[in-house]
Amino acid sequence: MAQEDGMDPELATLASTAATTMVGLLASDGWETARDWVGRLWRRARQPERVGTLEGELVATRDEVRVARESGDADTEQQLAAAWNIQLRRLLTSSPELAHEVRRMVEEMRALAAEAGSRAPRVDMRARATGHGRVYQAGRDQRINEWE
Repeated sequence: MAQEDGMDPELATLASTAATTMVGLLASDGWETARDWVGRLWRRARQPERVGTLEGELVATRDEVRVARESGDADTEQQLAAAWNIQLRRLLTSSPELAHEVRRMVEEMRALAAEAGSRAPRVDMRARATGHGRVYQAGRDQRINEWE
């Protein structure tokens, strides 16, 4: 079944997956791979004049993703992925022959993301409170306001 915009559903899913994976990678050390990936892909689509602009947009997206993650703003990250989804849909509509390369690059980015996750330090917290004692633990920022 074709989508309303006439795009093949498989390509639409691929664009969405690629955008989400790419935006997720931007907050990690592997962000340069995503930048290089964008450049190679648009060059292969014979659109080299867009590469500089898109790489600049990717750097701006990276900054926005980092701020969103620091503030716990998942909506912004989803919106950024949606914006890149549009870019990738346009690319795949004009150059559907690049689908195999997009699939390969998604797998590469997923492997990088998994590797970055495995390098993250493991946090193992244990606590015991007795009586009227309290325990506060956090893997990240924690704010405690108590008024008695």
